[in-house]
Amino acid sequence: MPDEDQDNEHAERATPVRRRLAVPVIAAAVALVIGAAGGASAVKMMRPTPEMAPLTPVAISAMPATSLVTIKGKVVEIYGNKFVLQDESGKALVETGRAGEDGALVTRDEAVTVQGRFDDGFVHASYLVRQDGRTEALRPPKGPPHRRFADFDHRP
Repeated sequence: MPDEDQDNEHAERATPVRRRLAVPVIAAAVALVIGAAGGASAVKMMRPTPEMAPLTPVAISAMPATSLVTIKGKVVEIYGNKFVLQDESGKALVETGRAGEDGALVTRDEAVTVQGRFDDGFVHASYLVRQDGRTEALRPPKGPPHRRFADFDHRP
């Protein structure tokens, strides 16, 4: 019988140790789950919003302010990473970002279609579609550019 008493005594000592270890393990698991959920939410919120311009080109003179647009025309002038696109209704200044910094992205008299955001008087191009159908992504899609606080101060 002494062996049984020792086994019972050992079992009684082991149970509180297991219970003491179970609480931190469960707490760590809960913290991991909360951290993973929070991280996934943060990544989802920080991901750029998809930007797709309408596929039907609009006349340059009819571009709505601060909106996604598709315009089609001929390149008439090139200024570094910007170029002027002309159609029958008028001209638009197109900004291409880093992709066009060397001025070799388009050539004069080339017919192109530009998809991007029209804001502040020029088109921030996201995609350039050439006449043969090749499409070039010029920048990662994102929302409208952030404005400085002073831009909202329009007091007389």
